Amino acid sequence: MSRTDDSQFRSMTPTLMPLIRRFVVHPIEAFGTFLVYAFFRVLPLDVASAIGGWLGRTVGPRLSLSDRAVRNLSRVYPDKPQAEIGAIVRGMWDNLGRLAAEFPHLEEFRLYEKGGRVEVIGVEHVDQLRDDGLPGIFFSAHIGNWEIISLGVTQRGMPLDRVYRAANNRLVEWLYRQGRSAAKGALIPKGMAGVRMLLKSLKDGNHLAIMVDQKMNNGIAVPFMGRPAMTAPALAELALRFGCPVVPGRVRRLKGARFQVEVLPPLDLPDTGDRHADILATMTRVNEIVEAWVRETPEQWLWLHNRWPD
Repeated sequence: MSRTDDSQFRSMTPTLMPLIRRFVVHPIEAFGTFLVYAFFRVLPLDVASAIGGWLGRTVGPRLSLSDRAVRNLSRVYPDKPQAEIGAIVRGMWDNLGRLAAEFPHLEEFRLYEKGGRVEVIGVEHVDQLRDDGLPGIFFSAHIGNWEIISLGVTQRGMPLDRVYRAANNRLVEWLYRQGRSAAKGALIPKGMAGVRMLLKSLKDGNHLAIMVDQKMNNGIAVPFMGRPAMTAPALAELALRFGCPVVPGRVRRLKGARFQVEVLPPLDLPDTGDRHADILATMTRVNEIVEAWVRETPEQWLWLHNRWPD
């Protein structure tokens, strides 16, 4: 190939890559995802969860991505021996593998069924928001099987509009939406595309669910696990703007595919008239709650987030 041909090839590559991703890589990714989804879907829930946990704790710690979890844990728990940190990482992968295997079975969870696999604490706080005639915001974190938390609200007769990160692969995105259809309400993508939907949801008197434990580069610095963490202030901004209650909720994995959902009372939000101070105080309280959850069951939190970048 001549030098001219080589330069022409290089100039074409940036143009070709999006097409290759869309028409080659994405279909292959989607096909693999559908196979895994179908495999776990045909298995009984408890069997699927057990196999997913085994795969997670067997394969996960060997992945390079696992180094980030080790690094995060070493920063938060500098006095913990490496063996204990390793055990937490394996527990995290076990939980993540189980969550993936349980995802195709979300519609089978009946949270208020007597003698079922999910115990719900604090259901009165869900009913309070359902009946108060106001919009409201629930927040949670990536703990236990976090996909179940929305069911604790929607199965009490209250649709829930959920903020989520859309998949880059539109074919996989369809599958994710199908799985999450077990909880009633709209799915609102993160970013500018979802801002109007967020505002309209609260203006219409609806209820939102937001995960608050991921890094946001242009967020605000708020203490989390003993370190400043860039935190999205949207929850506080929306709550103060619409004067709506904010309710924490989490899922704790008890054993296998059995869980406890805990919903806490609405937070007492500051209202000093200093908007910036009130937002910081609100998000500080939110991070304190999430931190308490993480410290109670560190093996159930998703330590793979780049929560404290260098």
